[in-house]
Amino acid sequence: MIDLKFVREHRGVLDTALKNRNGVPLEDELLRLDETTRSLQTRLQKIQERRNANSAEFGVAKSKGEDTQTLAREMEILKAEMIALKNEADSAKERLMSLLSSIPNIPSDECPVGHSYEFNVEIKRWGTLREFSFTPLEHHEIGCNLGMMNFERAINIAGSRFVFLFSDLARLERTLAQFMLDVHTREHGYTEVYVPLILGRKAMFGVGQLPKFEDDLFKTTLGSYLIPTAEASLSNIFNDDVIPEANLPLRYTAYTPCFRSEAGAAGRDTAGMIRQHQFGKVELVSITTPAQSHAEHERMTECAETILKRLDLPFRTIVLSTGDMGFSSEKTYDIEVWLPGQGKYREISSCSRCGAFQARRMNTKFKSEATKKNEYVHTLNGSALAVGRCLIAILENYQQADGSVQIPDALVRYFGNDRIYPA
Repeated sequence: MIDLKFVREHRGVLDTALKNRNGVPLEDELLRLDETTRSLQTRLQKIQERRNANSAEFGVAKSKGEDTQTLAREMEILKAEMIALKNEADSAKERLMSLLSSIPNIPSDECPVGHSYEFNVEIKRWGTLREFSFTPLEHHEIGCNLGMMNFERAINIAGSRFVFLFSDLARLERTLAQFMLDVHTREHGYTEVYVPLILGRKAMFGVGQLPKFEDDLFKTTLGSYLIPTAEASLSNIFNDDVIPEANLPLRYTAYTPCFRSEAGAAGRDTAGMIRQHQFGKVELVSITTPAQSHAEHERMTECAETILKRLDLPFRTIVLSTGDMGFSSEKTYDIEVWLPGQGKYREISSCSRCGAFQARRMNTKFKSEATKKNEYVHTLNGSALAVGRCLIAILENYQQADGSVQIPDALVRYFGNDRIYPA
């Protein structure tokens, strides 16, 4: 959630940010509601003070046996005014919070300004694109030819955007998750966490999934939600809590299935495993002080890149434009892996710095050693990596002319073999 005080003190910044994010100006409406809410609260406080004074005067008069009828009538009038004013103040506050919760984070000045992905800026490219003596296939063709990937049977029992993986491909999925977790916990200092896969409305609101993206979530009959990413669970660990500054930064990782309705993806990536309702992902989350968050963002992105380097998968890293970044982010790096079957780079990781935006929604703070005050933490999250898409990248980059798939050297000891052959 954006900082209302910042908006009051920096007129024009919010509307510029919204324009750059393809939104409509909301600053005047927001500040009008803010002023109305604060004015009503001030009036309510003054009436409460008058009523308290009347109550004290009433008590004194009654103890002296004096006539209290006039004071009693005034107290009743003040009580009625308080009830009406409180209802009005609550309604104004509700409208303010509804508007405030729908406004995305203000992008950092580091982000390229633009209205779509076409304005994203490539900042790094790594690896050598493989040359093939044959026309490389796409992952779903390779998987089906191996006899280990089946979409039709999954559709039969679950619907579209699901898949069955069998035998060595199922093992490769598990192997990749194990490899990523080991690198991040043993080498990068992340603490592995087993997390809830179903969260309540408050937690989903905290990370910015609600109310704006409710249609993208799978909702249970109890009113809770399947997680779209482990970020939702990990970032909420210290919901409504205060963390000692000496404990920061905190770094967590988790491997989970993730569930997304893909409500806005009709007709996109319908073939294969690129865009599924259920997929596995290793997630990284950091909780930091404001002073630590910029360096932590670079570090997190490098941790995600390390996985691709170990697997020798060519990739590029881009910084997202203001019109292409996520709701809660103030700056995002996307990492795109090369898929020779498609002949293009595709997203495999997104690492975002959210500033205090999520912390305000979650009410997560740290105790500053300098000021001795409670201040909002900064949160960061990143995919490291999307396991299914990593499996896709291995199939396409390591496919062989005989239909087999070579296993990257870094995975051989985990996987147990150096190649997958057709069943």
